[in-house]
Amino acid sequence: MVLSALLVAVSMAASSAAPAPPPSPVPCSTVAGFHDLDFWIGSWRVTTDGQYAGTDVVAPILDHCAVTENWNDADGSHGLSLFYFNAFEQSWTQVWVTDLATARGGLKEKYLIARIPGGGVRFQGILPGAPGSAIIVDRTTLTPVDDGTVHQLIEISRDGGTTWTPTFDAIYARARTKATF
Repeated sequence: MVLSALLVAVSMAASSAAPAPPPSPVPCSTVAGFHDLDFWIGSWRVTTDGQYAGTDVVAPILDHCAVTENWNDADGSHGLSLFYFNAFEQSWTQVWVTDLATARGGLKEKYLIARIPGGGVRFQGILPGAPGSAIIVDRTTLTPVDDGTVHQLIEISRDGGTTWTPTFDAIYARARTKATF
């Protein structure tokens, strides 16, 4: 009888206990992975082979939960990127859209494939194209340089990643004045 009463009491206590609340989310700014692109944050004047190529403004948003890129090309075209970090998978995704989104390369989705020693990152994806068109792999490598600049190399591969052709090889130098967009 005592055992029976004890089992009933334990059963009632277990059923009346509220489930544990889910853990509170922590601010993105306190999680290391969200800071992988910090070296690239700022307003930039961009050159290729010493020639002016455009301006770029890279900024954290939403308490560092994502990073935006606002590109203004020397030819007058524009592009926007949203980079977001998935804390559950410890991975980054880039979505790139330009005012030339109907041209191949004007719209991209890339994924972090490598963290480079020294703090750099590499993103890679497939360039969207017309049905039946050749597959083109596109990758971007961003590397901080000791002098405070950032080296960006965009390359494509038409053979599944065996060989790579540079399409944009640029140096990002901090802009003296804030770029407009």
